[in-house]
Amino acid sequence: MIALPRSIRVFERGWLSSNNVLLIDDACAALVDTGYASHADQTVVLVRHALGARPLDLIVNTHLHSDHCGGNARLQATWPCRTMIPSTEADAVRAWDETRLTFRATGQFCERFAFSATLTAGMRLTMGALDWEVLGAPGHDPHSLMLYCAEQQLLISADALWENGFGVIFPELDGESGFAEQQAVLELIGTLDVKTVIPGHGAPFSDVRAALDRALSRVEWLRNDPARNAKNALKVLIVFKLLDARTLSFDALLRMLDDASAMRAAASILKPRSAWPALLRELIEGMADENGPLRFDGAQIGARAA
Repeated sequence: MIALPRSIRVFERGWLSSNNVLLIDDACAALVDTGYASHADQTVVLVRHALGARPLDLIVNTHLHSDHCGGNARLQATWPCRTMIPSTEADAVRAWDETRLTFRATGQFCERFAFSATLTAGMRLTMGALDWEVLGAPGHDPHSLMLYCAEQQLLISADALWENGFGVIFPELDGESGFAEQQAVLELIGTLDVKTVIPGHGAPFSDVRAALDRALSRVEWLRNDPARNAKNALKVLIVFKLLDARTLSFDALLRMLDDASAMRAAASILKPRSAWPALLRELIEGMADENGPLRFDGAQIGARAA
């Protein structure tokens, strides 16, 4: 069991919704990341149960992938809370440009929300009676940030570092640099005095050096053959969609390869368009074995677990 400061509570969610980190002190009750839209009611229940009669004062988003900000709107409707987002995403949120915000690109949904302030690398925040430094964490997402508390040797790493890996390197799907940035972020973490990591997905962990070694090895493996990143991205996006929709026809999922640009880009790296039906079937069948996350009868695809 990982011992965290008493002012911090982690709601470990899963892969459809990111973890939520609740930090409480006398001045402010803050929540870092809010999960996916279809879990928004559950997020409100979790926060309300933890806070009792006290309101939520602040939402902080490490980045604006739908599984990290999908509960923003519902929480804002429940409490008059302030919301802080990465500064480089401000214009896209203000205009609610779902293409720039990646929701359309990934075939995902996020209810429109507002923000009241922005975050930039180098800023300092006080949450949970602790001082946090905002650190840039491009790689998985160019706009992503982390939060580091030197006093507690604690890092809220979002999707930059998990116990076993990190998030999909999305920029590389569009021909932009991402592997180099991800490696640099991992090397930055290696320079920090960190004893505990609260990741965006999965339980908090303390063997940080081993996690960094695994992550650095994975970056090298992906860089050696970018098709590996594309295949992983396509599989992750398919499973995410099924965890949300629960069931989907093969034909509907095939149409998504055309409609969602991140899925289309990943598929294009792997195979020419004429071969996409065979590619998709191969991936689905591979994820529908007895230990896989999906079920498949040749026409309908279903998720095994939430």
